[in-house]
Amino acid sequence: MDDIRQRLAVLPSWEYRDNALQRELRFPSFAEAFAFMTRVAFVAERRNHHPDWSNVYDRVTIRLTTHDAGGVTEQDFEMAAEISSIYGR
Repeated sequence: MDDIRQRLAVLPSWEYRDNALQRELRFPSFAEAFAFMTRVAFVAERRNHHPDWSNVYDRVTIRLTTHDAGGVTEQDFEMAAEISSIYGR
């Protein structure tokens, strides 16, 4: 658990909740939220690591966990960093 907290220090706005990394992102419109999800979908497919997520109008909520491992792994931290990078563009 301490390792997860230390790793989250370099991932602003992500939190550890219910055995997953989680973040809610806001966008100016539904179209921009959907476009963001599309960009992330291509990354997820390439990495074969798919988020649990939902979209309500201008909000996207993302949860990352490695189901096969029963919790958060390096894959989740890497995916969170890439998602943050996409969001920052």
